[in-house]
Amino acid sequence: MSSDQPAAPPTGRKKPVNLTLTATVTIATPSPSSSSGPSDSAASTITSSSGAFASGAAASESIDASAKLNDDGAELDASQRKKLLEFVQRKRAIAELRNDDFTDIVELGSGSSGVVQRVLHQPTGQVMARKLIYLEIKPTVRSQIIRELEVLHSCKSPYIVGYFGSFLADSSATICICMEYMNAGSLDLVLKQAGRLPEPIVAKITQSVLRGLVYLRQINCLHRDVKPSNILVNLDGECKLCDFGVSGQLIDSMADSFVGTRSYMAPERLNGEEYSILSDIWSLGLSLIEVSTGRYPIPEPDSRDYTSVFSSDRQQNLLDHREAAVQGKPLKGMSDSQTGPTQMAIFELLSYIVYQQPPKLPSFAFSEQFCEFVDCCLRKDTKERTRLAGLQELEFPRMYDSDEAISLGSYLRALLKTPLK
Repeated sequence: MSSDQPAAPPTGRKKPVNLTLTATVTIATPSPSSSSGPSDSAASTITSSSGAFASGAAASESIDASAKLNDDGAELDASQRKKLLEFVQRKRAIAELRNDDFTDIVELGSGSSGVVQRVLHQPTGQVMARKLIYLEIKPTVRSQIIRELEVLHSCKSPYIVGYFGSFLADSSATICICMEYMNAGSLDLVLKQAGRLPEPIVAKITQSVLRGLVYLRQINCLHRDVKPSNILVNLDGECKLCDFGVSGQLIDSMADSFVGTRSYMAPERLNGEEYSILSDIWSLGLSLIEVSTGRYPIPEPDSRDYTSVFSSDRQQNLLDHREAAVQGKPLKGMSDSQTGPTQMAIFELLSYIVYQQPPKLPSFAFSEQFCEFVDCCLRKDTKERTRLAGLQELEFPRMYDSDEAISLGSYLRALLKTPLK
């Protein structure tokens, strides 16, 4: 089945949602005549257990070339190139990652699969974020995951979190992944301080996420887990993707415990159908509604939920968005629904995603451009869902570029007062 083929509509009894997630992944590949990266039509297919990434010398060459470009093919600016070079130099100073060489500083977050800590690498004095993943799997599978993660060393993009390396903690079932430390945290943590993010800041984040997804396409990789907790920011105003799906074995091993991940999956993926970059685009749409309202959008909020935190007047809301973005002011977020995902059984939630209409942003609370962008992401029929190139052409991601008062870094510094420890 083509990745653009929509799921067959249910007839009679509803088709049960597939919870095994053994779908086929479609990775777009560039056509010979294209100079701007992979097209949406040309595609090669691999299974999800194989890991979606380029390999060997060709992969390294393509990654090095793409690292010089941003989403529209222009050169990265001097600051971006300098930061990439500095990160590479810091990595070279690390001969080998060993568990005994780390000192824990503070826990940054935790979940069903493990914990993320801010740590100090004692031999180099480098501060890192270390993710500890606990998996009860065979030693051979753990070793394969470590090998698959090695491709992350080749990723060089200002929109992808830097990777120092991975190792197994002693002989335990713990996989340690060491990454660049982003001192403002993930968007789900920022939301705890912000309530909800103002539209101009969401536009800045959207622009960076799109560029990160474009980069991953250039190296023939899907993210497969786009959600607020996997979008990281720092006080310099950088926004980067983390935890993307280079390791098929890791994804397969963690799928059963990742209820949060499944909540952001596209309908075709939950149905066990073939999926592509369009699945990441769906996840982006859900994430944007969540960060702009302060609440996961399934089941869809009603008008009373929105009027509890937004004015009924669009112009007033747009003024409030800009004021909060410029001043770093928190905004009241929507409270969790009494029938939301925390109250719904996982099967009930996933069935809702597959069979109910996708959520939309109300036109009175946001700009037409933002509403259009989210609508283009959240179309259940993959034939109608807008491709990555089409999203880049929409006005919303660049809508506030000319407003010099809008800065992601300034907003975060004002909002958080001090870096997250």
